Amino acid sequence: MARTVRYREALREAMVEEMERDERVFLMGEEVGHYQGAYKVSEGMLEKFGERRVVDTPIAESGFAGIGVGAAMVGLRPIIEFMTWNFSAVAFDQILNNAAKVRQMSGGQLTCPIVFRGPNASARQVGSQHSHAMEHFYASVPGVKVVAPAFPADAKGLLKAAIRDDNPVLVMESETLYSVKGEIPDDLDVVPIGKAQIVREGTDCSVVAYSRMTHVALEAAEALAKEGISCEVVDLRSLRPLDEDTIVRSVRRTKRCVVVHEGWPYGGVGAEVADRVQRLAFDWLDAPILRVTTLDVPMPYNAALEQQCMPQPERVIDTVRRAVSRGRAAS
Repeated sequence: MARTVRYREALREAMVEEMERDERVFLMGEEVGHYQGAYKVSEGMLEKFGERRVVDTPIAESGFAGIGVGAAMVGLRPIIEFMTWNFSAVAFDQILNNAAKVRQMSGGQLTCPIVFRGPNASARQVGSQHSHAMEHFYASVPGVKVVAPAFPADAKGLLKAAIRDDNPVLVMESETLYSVKGEIPDDLDVVPIGKAQIVREGTDCSVVAYSRMTHVALEAAEALAKEGISCEVVDLRSLRPLDEDTIVRSVRRTKRCVVVHEGWPYGGVGAEVADRVQRLAFDWLDAPILRVTTLDVPMPYNAALEQQCMPQPERVIDTVRRAVSRGRAAS
């Protein structure tokens, strides 16, 4: 059996179940308690667990991220919520130089079982300083794991896996997905970190995406199917570690690859996927690997310009058409 729940509710269920399961788990962040979460992810948790385990903080990301790292080092399992991943920039030192490195620098004597989570990438007209897709910054750091679920079931399963992991795990949620509904199996426990999934099978082109862009890719694939173009949509779910095996198997079947991600084109997750595909599946490719990204500019506030900047189904459709036509011409 399965239940239909919203993305935010799936995240809440994961935290509640893990806090009930393990008394070392606690939640800390801005407005997580009395306000019940800026996006109501932690609604009801303060009443259930009390102020010792649902901790409101000042607007001081470096401070409470550092408290969380210290708590993890001495045996607790903190969940640190950033009101938005954009605000994590001032806590980057804590994640980069402490959480990610303590196991290696202590020779394995210390671990850092901590989860950092919150909304990532663009919302709707929140300006350039609040619209960054931060995952590529963190996915480049050895010592951390980074996940970006697209569906409620994966949000719950990956967050549960992250809380149980003995390494720092960064959970990148999309603010625009919090109200999205999806089915969650009653017997769902954890979703393994590092495993992608095929969410739509196809034969003509592999479209690789994650988080909100998986929904954009699926919308584009539906439209392309009416033109006789069959897209296989690969939902990465995990960005570090990256499931290159699933990606490569898909590309070997379809002979083409388009990567869609809500971040800037320079560097980025799309560039990493493209590199691995060209190294591991070069002999199967019938067309160049193409990318659809946010435009290489700070995000405008203007609503129309903001939509033009972000990857839209229409841009994915046009890019897949180019890949397929190039591949068919080559063959």
